[in-house]
Amino acid sequence: MSKITSLDVAEKAGVSRSAVSRVFTPGASVSKATAEKVREVARELGYRPNVLARSLITGRSRIIGLVVAYLQNQFYPEAIERLSKSLQERGYHVLVFMAGNDEAATQTVIDELLDYQVDGIVIASVGISNDLTRRCEDAGIPIVLFNRDQFDDRLSSVTSDNMAGGRKLADFLVAGGHERIGYIAGWEGASTQIDREAGFKGGLMAAGVRIVAREVANFDFDMAKQATRRMFDRDAPPDAVFVANDHMAFATMDTLRFEMGIDVPGDVSVVGYDDVQLAAWPSYDLTTVRQRANAMVAETITLLMTRLDDAATPAKRICIDGPLIIRGSARLPKGQTP
Repeated sequence: MSKITSLDVAEKAGVSRSAVSRVFTPGASVSKATAEKVREVARELGYRPNVLARSLITGRSRIIGLVVAYLQNQFYPEAIERLSKSLQERGYHVLVFMAGNDEAATQTVIDELLDYQVDGIVIASVGISNDLTRRCEDAGIPIVLFNRDQFDDRLSSVTSDNMAGGRKLADFLVAGGHERIGYIAGWEGASTQIDREAGFKGGLMAAGVRIVAREVANFDFDMAKQATRRMFDRDAPPDAVFVANDHMAFATMDTLRFEMGIDVPGDVSVVGYDDVQLAAWPSYDLTTVRQRANAMVAETITLLMTRLDDAATPAKRICIDGPLIIRGSARLPKGQTP
């Protein structure tokens, strides 16, 4: 059987070949009636547009590279799903690549993305070197950092207001009468970790309180368990702890309750950051700061589309405030209810 072409579809549908092309071009202007008619004939004939051939003509692959460091943190699968759906609705295909926090792994991934001739790149919680940024810029490929910031005027980024969120948690714990407060950090090279801790420390200092115990768990579940054991297997352990994200906070709560026999929130209050779905489960009921994934994804898509339409558009940093979600994992300030 000979291959069905757009000309075959156009002739049977009684429209021009350009009309067929517009029907299968995302964002192109075409009437609803024409689109329905053309798609019906295309299904009948078994026609599918040649995406690769079109990309050679237009110079656009309509592929977006999405780079993530890890998926264990429940925040990322949800955010990545929303990013992917939003891009697909705009006629883009998404290639997902995994990369570690080391520069060599990121460079390998970026090399592959450049080989695929992607139109743009979204990088979620992964750092990117100045050299890699320059290479992408030279290739005309815009980059948007998602849930990570970096001091580079060439890079656009979308984050929650991590400093403000850390400050809210500090104010909440101080208002609850806590005096011995601990902190379990994420990966210390991440802007999210740096800003959350800075905001938290600033809030405590303003109230004349300091962190009495600090551990590092690199946003890893098992490392958070180990950090919790070290922090609470001592004389006069903290009476409250801020864990730098919900994923680690769940490990902390499990370790305190089921290994060490420490009551949460009776003996120690635990707070986190992200407000993933598990945080609302009765078994955790975690007090946390919400990262507004919907708003973060929407801003990321807007930044990326703007740069794709006009490469000269200046890079932009967007910081989105997130509310404090009060649940039952922490002692409440006097007179306050969840």
